[in-house]
Amino acid sequence: MAFANSLQLFWKRNADFVDSTGGKGTPRRVVKKVNRNSGADDKKLQATLKKMNVQPIQGIEEVNMFKEDGNVIHFANPRVHASVPSNTFALYGNGEEKELTELVPGILNQLGPDSLASLRKLAESYQNMQKAQGGDKNDDEDDIPELVEGENFESKAE
Repeated sequence: MAFANSLQLFWKRNADFVDSTGGKGTPRRVVKKVNRNSGADDKKLQATLKKMNVQPIQGIEEVNMFKEDGNVIHFANPRVHASVPSNTFALYGNGEEKELTELVPGILNQLGPDSLASLRKLAESYQNMQKAQGGDKNDDEDDIPELVEGENFESKAE
């Protein structure tokens, strides 16, 4: 009897988490709650940045971070905060990892010497691939003889 009372008390207290679907004797459906800690993390981060006396920087349209493997982490329309005395910058936004070739037209003025060298290598490899593909097409065309009136090529094939 005491067990039944404690069980009823448990279900009354936890009515938010458990829902019964159906009648008597059916299993209870447990409602899963999603933990949202990102809000708490953002508040902690904002408090730390406020202690460092960061100031928002307006008018930044994009931020590109170049990785050693040649890829780029691209932030479109990020929120940027900076503290020049402590040499600290904070970026907020969704970063996408992209290849250098995807950003080429607008990124040329941002490239340093290392990135320019990798871009040259990439361009050379692309040209070599194009030549190799173009060379295969010419080889196939060379195997086909040109048709000339009055000649029989069947005898030459034997």
